[in-house]
Order: sequence, then C-alpha cells, then structure tokens
Amino acid sequence: MKRVLLKLSGEALAGEQKRGFDEATVTEVAKQIKTIVDEGLQVGIVIGGGNFWRGRTSGAMDRSKADQIGMLATIMNCIYVSDICRYVGLKTEVFTPFVCGAFTTLYSKDAVEESFAEGKVVFFAGGTGHPYFSTDTATVLRAVEIGADAILLAKAVDGIYDSDPKVNPDAKKYDEISIDEVVAKKLAAMDLTASIMCMEQKMPMLVFGLDEKDSIVNTVHGKFSGTKVTV
Repeated sequence: MKRVLLKLSGEALAGEQKRGFDEATVTEVAKQIKTIVDEGLQVGIVIGGGNFWRGRTSGAMDRSKADQIGMLATIMNCIYVSDICRYVGLKTEVFTPFVCGAFTTLYSKDAVEESFAEGKVVFFAGGTGHPYFSTDTATVLRAVEIGADAILLAKAVDGIYDSDPKVNPDAKKYDEISIDEVVAKKLAAMDLTASIMCMEQKMPMLVFGLDEKDSIVNTVHGKFSGTKVTV
C-alpha cells in the first residue's frame, strides 16, 4: 500500500473515560502513525465525533443542527490529534469542506495532493459538510477521492461481528468477509450508506480494535487480528 485512509473512532480516542481525550491513547496512536509514515506510507485521517457528540441520539433537536454540532466535534478531534502528531515529529494539515476561520484549510483535492507531496499527514475534518451524512460516509468519500489503496477502520471493537458483541456474548467475529455480504446482512462495520459506497467503488477495508497494542502498525504490516473486508 502507498496511501491509506485511517478512520479513528472518537470514542476509542477517549480511552476508558469514554468522553473527551485520553492523552496517553492519542500519543500512542500518533507514534504509530509516525512509524508507518516514516516507512513511506501516505496517511489521510478521518476522526469520528462520538467522544463529544452523537447527532442521531440528540432527541428532539433538529437533525440538521445536531449534525452541524457533530461536524464541529470532528474538527476539535482533528485539531487535537493533529497537534499531538506534530509533537511526535510529523507534519500535518487539517482540511474542512467549509471555511473554518484560520483553524483549518478549505478542502480541495489539489491542496491535499500538495500536502501529501510535502510529506504531511492529512486530516479530513467536518465530515462531508452536509447533514445526514456520517463520518463513515466522509471516510469512504475521501478515500475514493484521494485514491487510497484501503481504508483502515480503527474502532472500539476488534472487528466485524454478526451481532453486537456488547449485547450478545455469543456474537461471531468474521476474519474475512466480502463487502457485498456486509451490505446484504447490514452488518455494523460502517453505516449502510458508507458500506454501499465501498461496494460500488470497490474500496477494501481492514477493521480492527484501536486499543490493541501496535494495532495500526500491525494492520499495515498484515499482522492484525481484525476483519478483512474484500471487494
């Protein structure tokens, strides 16, 4: 692989506290990112906002407004993780699909390519910029746009199961599964819109648990215990 899109779960970055940031967890993630970048891999990153806000569980609030708050949560996450990446010695750029003052750079594919050429880790914050689309959908969209070889999906769970392992202790984990089967069975790897887009665009995924030691590095090296999603 020469270029990947890494999707980080906001909740996973929060560690055991489940809210906000766990600095030790984020620093460990940043060190792993530096390892694979130093090996020559180009890395784009999308981060969910679940450690701050989940629009779909916001009750009676207008969905569009709830999703806008979620977009801002992803920007906070990207700015924070970007800064930790800089702390460990990486160069970074945070892009958003809408103007966000001096905090971020307005997204364009040309600007992203320039950042990759400069050896930067590229963060895609703010989702797609539109309500009703999750960061899962933004992940697939950006992966396709930048020509990523695969999506690395780092979650709070260690792969794809046939049911929710938090609810069903007998849930079966898949070592490998096709994206067609993920869509047909509506498995919760990503939301359905994102999964269908992966299927249509033939974008492979590697799904794994972020909290496992060296999980990102091991996944890139083909030594992971998660779920491989084939196309």
